[in-house]
Amino acid sequence: MVSESRGGRVVYASARRKTARAFARLTPGSGRLFINGRPVEVYAPNEFVRMKILEPLWLAGEDVIGGVDIWVRVKGGGFMGQADAVRMAIGRALVAYTGSKELENLYKEYDRTILAGDPRQREPKKYGGRRARARFQKSYR
Repeated sequence: MVSESRGGRVVYASARRKTARAFARLTPGSGRLFINGRPVEVYAPNEFVRMKILEPLWLAGEDVIGGVDIWVRVKGGGFMGQADAVRMAIGRALVAYTGSKELENLYKEYDRTILAGDPRQREPKKYGGRRARARFQKSYR
């Protein structure tokens, strides 16, 4: 969703991965990224997760991300599901903010999940077994 305010153009985007939900807001600014009110360097638990979150920004380039501040709110799921949801919300918001078909095609060619979600969910456990599909073994002796 794109809206105009006194400070300039503001773009909102949301994304889901498993049970994690992320909501991103892009505003004109100086190129900062905050997740749940903390800088991404503090939020991400390890380097791999941080790189996954920052992928859409690296692909967009410094000229695009240097002029925007990104605020992301994320909840639910584990840290990897949250990272994927944040990544997707940032990618969708950047495409909406720039209005660039080239950026959208670049994301699609690089990795489709930056813009399109993965609908897979964890299968619930059923009775008669330890996990969703595994069953307890029987012995007839």
